[in-house]
Amino acid sequence: MISSRPLRIGPYELSSPFVLAPMAGVTDGPFRRLCRSFGAGMTTSEMTTADTRLWQSAKSRHRLDLDLDAEPVAVQIAGSEPGQLALAARACVDRGAQIIDINMGCPAKKVCRKAAGSALLRDEKLVAGILTAVTRAVDVPVTLKYRTGWDREHRNAVHIGRIAEDAGIQALAIHGRTRADRYRGEAEYETIARVKQSVGIPVIANGDITTLEKSLEVLRLTDADGLMIGRGAQGRPWIFRELKQLLDPLADSTQLGKRELRDIMLGHLDGLHRFYGEQTGVRVARKHLTWYCQHLDGADDFRHRVVRVDSASEQLRLTKQYFLGIEESGTQEQEGRRKHTQDKRKEAAL
Repeated sequence: MISSRPLRIGPYELSSPFVLAPMAGVTDGPFRRLCRSFGAGMTTSEMTTADTRLWQSAKSRHRLDLDLDAEPVAVQIAGSEPGQLALAARACVDRGAQIIDINMGCPAKKVCRKAAGSALLRDEKLVAGILTAVTRAVDVPVTLKYRTGWDREHRNAVHIGRIAEDAGIQALAIHGRTRADRYRGEAEYETIARVKQSVGIPVIANGDITTLEKSLEVLRLTDADGLMIGRGAQGRPWIFRELKQLLDPLADSTQLGKRELRDIMLGHLDGLHRFYGEQTGVRVARKHLTWYCQHLDGADDFRHRVVRVDSASEQLRLTKQYFLGIEESGTQEQEGRRKHTQDKRKEAAL
């Protein structure tokens, strides 16, 4: 059973214990808004460098386009220098951030080469310095996202969790893999459960949570206060609506109709085109279209064509055309079944 205790981060009680994981290159403004429309309890900006000198780039400007209409406004920052991270946190708060999340979970080589992300887990003294510097720098809640350790021989998530709590961190999100695992193999949840038993702040479980059944299993295994959904939401933002039904089995059906799915995709595409401009928006939309196609029937030809066009109008036209084809196919199938039934009745009458 899902715990009835609310998920609270500082003064903010989340509307749902199911939150969207910050993912660089994925959880931009349009995608965050879409996931919130399906009930995500919190969405966090894409990971942003703590080096504020780089914030003038187009990429950073998009990543720092905050959802000021959605409370709490959460921003994730990454870096390896306590002072730099503290300054970045204050700058984010000045822009409207209500929660600062520190990334110590990213396994990407380009991040770890700078001793940031999950590379920090090798230096617990530096971890403590960073967390203390940031929590002292801002008056808003600071959270930490991290992994179970650097490698399987050095799983130190429990100790890091205690360091974080002592430093004033107000919630932990833990991915059930080490940095060395990257995204290979299966996530393990025993370490997350041990962290939950060792700290008094909320713990959010993350890693391989892609189905309702897996969600229930992870909650049972970890006793976590919430779940963080990452790759499970790619091409399937409605997973948050399905998860929320776990809290209220008597709620209306979450079955997704073809027309609703069409409108979701068209709205998402339009949002991306507007947010980035046509050229970049079309390019960014291609990966989302690929993920959507994993949940569509007979979409191989559609996917092959739609990811190769260069205009927003063509992406929208091909998407409408695909769903029109589904409707026509469904109508023909219904007509075939109706005619078959009529023929059977005629045969019986004879």
